[in-house]
Amino acid sequence: MFARRRKLAHPQDRGPLRVMFVITSMPVGGAETLLVNIIRSMDRDRFLPELCCLKYFDTLGEELAQEIPAYTGLLAHKYDFRVVGRLTRLLRARRIDAVITVGTGGDKMFWGRLAAWRAGVPVIASALHSTGLPDHVEWQNRLLTPLTDAFIAVAAPHALHLVEREGCPAARVRIVPNGVDTERFRPLPPNAGLRELLRLPAGAPVAAILAALRPEKNHELFLRSAARIRQTAPTAQFLIIGDGVRRHDLQRLAEQLRIDECVHFLGTRADIPELLSLVDVLVLSSHMEANPVSVLEALACEKPVVATRVGSVGETVQDGVSGYLVAPGNDVEMAARVVELFGNPTLARNMGRAGRDHVVAHWSLDRMVEGYQDLIHDIYADKCSVATAIALAPLVEEGESATPAEAV
Repeated sequence: MFARRRKLAHPQDRGPLRVMFVITSMPVGGAETLLVNIIRSMDRDRFLPELCCLKYFDTLGEELAQEIPAYTGLLAHKYDFRVVGRLTRLLRARRIDAVITVGTGGDKMFWGRLAAWRAGVPVIASALHSTGLPDHVEWQNRLLTPLTDAFIAVAAPHALHLVEREGCPAARVRIVPNGVDTERFRPLPPNAGLRELLRLPAGAPVAAILAALRPEKNHELFLRSAARIRQTAPTAQFLIIGDGVRRHDLQRLAEQLRIDECVHFLGTRADIPELLSLVDVLVLSSHMEANPVSVLEALACEKPVVATRVGSVGETVQDGVSGYLVAPGNDVEMAARVVELFGNPTLARNMGRAGRDHVVAHWSLDRMVEGYQDLIHDIYADKCSVATAIALAPLVEEGESATPAEAV
């Protein structure tokens, strides 16, 4: 039922592979930022990336639409079944060789893979970035597992989660570690002008959280920890970098905790490396995570991290080496660790340096892009080999011999 046929030319006998990334939209967020970096860094001699935002572009989608072929407006609403026809026609017209759906579950994962199969796209894969609600692989998406060549995990613990909790076949789970641009994200001298603009008192220690204002990021824990930190470090300042639907509620909580004067809601920013130059400790307070980009960015800038022990965070934040891991929801422990780093600048600097060394060695942008390119190339090449074997089978059955060279 799920067999697909298309005449394939081996990668060495053809031009670049055309890759379509399918996502619902592209607001500023971790997975979306990763996708921007992947697309911009792919080797154009081997791959030609394109973008399809099923509903609308949003901020990052608008940026990419100025750089690569990009399409949107294919899905009008949740039950717009005609999207599969529209997307199938687009994939055929663009002669797409690989479709990568980006995000866990939902419409992009379902319609993207179904349309890719109908269009005869050789490589179909899903890049998953979550470890639980609100995002998960629903039963409808599990039905399309036979169509999928690879499920992409962002770290080893995340791969285990995909197998044990999301029903992905172990043999089809591939690990491509998240990565950041370690040239852009590097240690910078504190930006005095920016510090003055943000009204951060001279000499005051600064903790920050860099995350979209969504429930799973648990900014409430960050704010409760901030209130405790102020009891020991009364001049401390706190940056909340990112935006989202929960901003009003979080601002109200800061007022209730009587820390609103030292908590700065900065919204979405493009100057993250410069902001991190002002930060002494980055905090991650999430209920759940896969492999958060914000942690990699902070470590690459030589900033120690205090994070909840969730998902694959322990793969990047080495407890006691590049930062500290604390129990989810424990504001007492989180506050104590931040205060410890505030009070010991030498320890904080050493942890920051260890963190950057770890990111450069294991979590670079180059390694992530290479992982995606190798995955796409390998699956496509395997499909070519299978197609060649099928084509040669009748000759062998009739007693004729053939070698791969003769087949070409």
